[in-house]
Parts: sequence; structure tokens; C-alpha cells
Amino acid sequence: MANTAIKVNDLVVKRGRRRVLHNFTCSIPAGSVTGLLGPSGSGKTTLMRAIVGVQIVESGEIQVLGRPAGHKDLRSQIGYLTQAPSVYADLTVRENARYFAALYGLGAKVADAAVRDVGLSDAAGQLVANLSGGQRSRASLACAIVSQPRVLVLDEPTVGQDPVLRDELWKRFRDFADQGTTILVSSHVMDEANRCDRLLLIREGRLIADDPPAAVKASAGTDDLDQAFLNLILAGQEAAS
Repeated sequence: MANTAIKVNDLVVKRGRRRVLHNFTCSIPAGSVTGLLGPSGSGKTTLMRAIVGVQIVESGEIQVLGRPAGHKDLRSQIGYLTQAPSVYADLTVRENARYFAALYGLGAKVADAAVRDVGLSDAAGQLVANLSGGQRSRASLACAIVSQPRVLVLDEPTVGQDPVLRDELWKRFRDFADQGTTILVSSHVMDEANRCDRLLLIREGRLIADDPPAAVKASAGTDDLDQAFLNLILAGQEAAS
């Protein structure tokens, strides 16, 4: 479909003999904010790595913007924020952003705009080594968005951020989506799920829900997303027994 940015079909990923993802299938609409939620160890990061094209897969197919995941043409089209900060500690925030911009043939103006977008203008001249953990995450985010990617994959982007900054970042994510960027964002925080257009709830490598937040809550018979997730888990366990 033309309005589908990411398609995952029957994806299987193993770590040793253990399956991390079990025939995982989903579609992510273009220009949307899709939340990937689930407990630690459920397979969220593995799925994101597979979509970006840096994860070895056992079987299945992934298409991103009509190309196989990992295709060279996607390198400037996908921005990826990992859980661990991926910036150079011995460079300033500004120098990091300008370095990554230069890799894409972009100039200082674009890099400086990315630094502003993540709220680090006041810290632009500071060495990354001297930043707080939350600031380092934002510096990494600036480098991830500097190429103005069509797809943005964000692994726990708000961890360690104060509530005000979390709110500002989510407003920025919405701005990106409104401009056509497809965002896949993982989180442990259920109140963030309400900010998404669609939710993928994952547990033990299996998709247990794929719907807008309101539909997830309605199907689980509750207005609380935490409780909805628990209800869906229990329903799945009863169906399997």
C-alpha cells in the first residue's frame, strides 16, 4: 500500500536457540506516530534493529519505504536513536551534529537546527562527556534527525528526561509526523501511549494488539492502558491454555 511506510511479514529472530520474535507481522502507516510497548525483554529493540537493517533475522520479510530493510538507499532515509547514546564524548553537541550532517552532505545550518529542535541550544558548545544522561540522549536524537529522515526509529527516547522536556519532545515528534515523517517509538511508559496514533503491544516476541489507543482500551474493557495491557495478556494466556 502506498500509505504504508513499514511492512513486517512473518519475522523470526533467534538468539542462540531461543526465539526472540515469533512470526511477527505488522504494518506501520506513513506519517504516523506508532508506539511499540511491552515489558523489558519482549523483543522491542530486536524488532527496531531488524527494521533499521542491523539485526540478523532467521526468516521473514521487512520492507521500509518499498525497499528491503538495510538497503543502501535507506541509509539517509532512516534515523535511528538507540537506547545507549551514540555520539562522540570528546566533541561538543554542535560538533557532533555538524559531523553527522556532513556525512549526508548537509551544512552547519541544518545541524544547528537539529540541536535547537531537541532543546540543546544552550548546551551546544559543551562537550558531550560533560552532559547529563538526558542531555546525551537528546544529543543523539539531534544526530538521528539531522538528515531529515522519512522514517524515525526511536528506542526509549524519553528515558531520563524531566516531565517538561518529555512533553516538548513528544510535541516535536508530532510535528515531525505532521510533516510526513513516520515515527516508531518504543516506551515502557503507558501514559505516553496515549500520544500515539497507533499502538503495537508486544509480549515475549508476539504481537498481542495492533490498534489506536482508544480501540486497545475498548477491546480490553478499560479506560486505563496499563490495565488494558494486563487484560490482553491474561486473555492471551487463557486462549493458549
